[in-house]
Amino acid sequence: MRVFVTGASGWIGSATVDELLAAGHHVVGLARSDASAAALGAKGAQVRRGDLDDVEGIREGAADADAVIHLANKHDFADPAVSNTAERAAVAAIGETLEGSGRAFLLASGVGGFGGGRPLREDDAAPFHGIDSPRGGSENLALSYAARGVHVISLRFAPTVHGTGDHGFVAHLAGIAREKGVAGYIDDGANRWPAVHRTDAARMVRLGLEAAPAGSRLHAIGEEGVATRRIAEAIGRVVGVPAASVPAADAPAHFGWIGGFFGMDIPASSAWTQELLGWTPTGPTLIEDLDGGAYSHA
Repeated sequence: MRVFVTGASGWIGSATVDELLAAGHHVVGLARSDASAAALGAKGAQVRRGDLDDVEGIREGAADADAVIHLANKHDFADPAVSNTAERAAVAAIGETLEGSGRAFLLASGVGGFGGGRPLREDDAAPFHGIDSPRGGSENLALSYAARGVHVISLRFAPTVHGTGDHGFVAHLAGIAREKGVAGYIDDGANRWPAVHRTDAARMVRLGLEAAPAGSRLHAIGEEGVATRRIAEAIGRVVGVPAASVPAADAPAHFGWIGGFFGMDIPASSAWTQELLGWTPTGPTLIEDLDGGAYSHA
């Protein structure tokens, strides 16, 4: 297939491009910078220059593809409205372009904020609608195009897609530990974060493109839930500082914007995804990655 990938040079996107190319797909990657374009070209992918603000370019990329994998996001945590506005515009552009074609549209989503007190399952619909919701309610916006002839698949990623070179949430927590001299966890640290190794996540995306039915919600989850105290203790071993509890009332001051995420209890299952796709996560666990030095220089 000719697959148009936004976020093609990002953390998950670059691994996904590798998976797609290895499986014989033709990849067209959206590249914002000269460096990203060069990296994609060196892999053998075709390059389309642009970014999330180039809505017409996204439309053109989608129109010229057999399938679209939308992984890009601005991740503006200081002003979520910026990210949410761009995300909804991109999703609408792709959905409208593919309308009535039966072509696949896979988009990145997440597992945070659902609540419910049990591991999130793939059949749990997202309660988020509208621009003020997490990720701008983009999952439900995209899935609405399934009734309009688009083969929509939601890709729900764990909050930590880990591995050597990751600059995401866990790397940010390691940076805070270095700055504060303590690897903090909130209250008793019993709340859980799901995790998945980057290579496992990329393989799931490729398998989802090739085999998942329209309307699927796939879970890129390798570990259902790792207690945040264990994460903090592993970060402490890497950074060389003690792990300690931070009262919830002090979490905003200690952690900044990431405190709200790190305090969530968001276990999630991938049992249905694994059975559907024949996908078994095989990469290192999050703690193994931390203890193995993947975040030593984060």
